Amino acid sequence: MTYDALEKDINNNDLKPIYLLYGTEQYLVETLVRKIKKKFAEELIQGINYIIIDESNIAELIPNIEVPAFGYDKKLIIVKNSELFKKDGRKKTLTPIQENILNFLNEKYEIIEESVTIVFVEKEIDKNSLYEQIEKKDVVCEINELKPDMLVNKLGKICSLYKVNIDKNTLNYFVQMCGTNLQNLINEIRKLIEYVGEGGTITIDDINKLSIKQMESVIFELTDNLAIRKTDKALEVLDNLIYQKEPLQKILITLYNHFKKIYLCVLSVKFNKDIINTLNLKPNQVFLITKYKKQASYFKEEELKNILQAFVDLDYDSKNGKLDIDVGLRTILCTYCS
Repeated sequence: MTYDALEKDINNNDLKPIYLLYGTEQYLVETLVRKIKKKFAEELIQGINYIIIDESNIAELIPNIEVPAFGYDKKLIIVKNSELFKKDGRKKTLTPIQENILNFLNEKYEIIEESVTIVFVEKEIDKNSLYEQIEKKDVVCEINELKPDMLVNKLGKICSLYKVNIDKNTLNYFVQMCGTNLQNLINEIRKLIEYVGEGGTITIDDINKLSIKQMESVIFELTDNLAIRKTDKALEVLDNLIYQKEPLQKILITLYNHFKKIYLCVLSVKFNKDIINTLNLKPNQVFLITKYKKQASYFKEEELKNILQAFVDLDYDSKNGKLDIDVGLRTILCTYCS
């Protein structure tokens, strides 16, 4: 079931016995959980008609299903990060607890229908037998990060709600700078809304001054400066990352991965391969293709190979105490992009 369809069902008080909600966009997952809790009952008393289960007490799931919600019609059970939907890579079989729960669902499903609503919340899952059983009878919903156009629409609605103006181009820039994690974007847009106030207009300059940019967008900015040989500006971006207390090792790894993608982009164009598959881009990252292709046009294939090798050598030398990462990064940026 899609997120929109599931949200509509919940809003219409059409609650099912079992839900499995999972995916990378945990903000929307938690939003659905809150909606289910609100629609389930006016009063939720933990331990009576409201139970929270996780990996540490998963063995209590079946007993909690069987014990009545004294004084209430039904019991709501939230099961978070339970590891129930993971396969054993070696045996490829269910664990004893997974087997017990699967058997219970098969043999005593009527108890669940009559007395409880169970909401499983996971970040990642394997489609094991337990997953297949829930998918067959109940609701499974995968909720991943939204595509940029959907994010722009959601953020535009939030701004309208607070009577703050922002045009579509500015919203697109905001998403490109701050990433596609909805919770982070909402936090950042609220900060901008507070800054300009009711009736105000959020501008690109406001975003540059106030918003915390995603590491990936900062690395694009650094590489843009290198590409047009503005080494001083690239080093200024590096200094800002260090000032923001980004670990040097993380900066090194991010730069390596970024230049690797540019190199792969060059090879994809050269051999007429699909860039989306080559770079393993998610649906909400497809907009990055244009940026990668533009940056790839500034570098020669051999030059990119040398830069990547320089990053590998720096990693080795820094771990062996031969060279400081900060000095090494600056040396690479100045040497290969001057």
